[in-house]
Amino acid sequence: MNDGIHSGSREDAPAFLSHGRMPVAFIGHGSPENALGNNPFSNTWKRLGEMIPKPALILSISAHWVTQEGIAVTAIEHPRTIHDFYGFPDELYRIEYPAPGSLEGAKLVQNLVRSSSIGLDYEWGLDHGTWSVLRHMYPDADIPVIQLSLNYNQPLSLLYRIGKELNLLRTRGVLILGSGNLVHNLMMLNMRAKPYPWAVEFDDIVKTNLETRDYDSLINYTKYHISSLAHPTSEHYLPLICVIGAAGGDRPQFFNEMIFGGSVSMRSVVFGLDTKKQV
Repeated sequence: MNDGIHSGSREDAPAFLSHGRMPVAFIGHGSPENALGNNPFSNTWKRLGEMIPKPALILSISAHWVTQEGIAVTAIEHPRTIHDFYGFPDELYRIEYPAPGSLEGAKLVQNLVRSSSIGLDYEWGLDHGTWSVLRHMYPDADIPVIQLSLNYNQPLSLLYRIGKELNLLRTRGVLILGSGNLVHNLMMLNMRAKPYPWAVEFDDIVKTNLETRDYDSLINYTKYHISSLAHPTSEHYLPLICVIGAAGGDRPQFFNEMIFGGSVSMRSVVFGLDTKKQV
């Protein structure tokens, strides 16, 4: 891991006060341009933020922080806004999301996860998988935000176990937010294309497995012959696995159920939301 990551200590992790049991969500974030004005996706993110009790802390697991070794959590007091994209309107590069970080929250994550060593990172910040969504959910940027990295080389079963270990955060006022896409093939993106049949099929498979709590099939998603089309690389799928670990057996509720540009699913899912509320 890089020089900004330190192992820290499990013993000095704080105990956050209980804020009631928080839901856990996976957001299909799509294009960075969704961070800009009103559209059906960003409007729904805003509505979700209004439905959830205000978190004490947000733990984001973004497709855009992937490492080849080790796992880390940001421990920065003032995380920078990372503009990790190119070729977009200048307006996007001027966006700042000045949410505070939380060393205490990072140490809590480090303390809870036993199946893998978690380092403390002082370099990363908030990438667009995080801030493009949060600037609509929580536009005041007044909630501390930390990010957990994804290790591309570790088995998905380990990521699921990490999610299960993080489940306790939900009883301590922490919103766990995964950010990626359930289908993500930019090589075949075509703004004029209708949803490709294989994209629809894989999106439906994931939805069905979430509804039936068939988490083994979600973890072993490469058994489906169309998985390599749906995910030529897996980083946009990985956050879902951590989310379902944290979700336990909670009922899923879906929103933003559409496929964008033929090959990017915007389907999102929240677990543990009051059944009387519809996103």
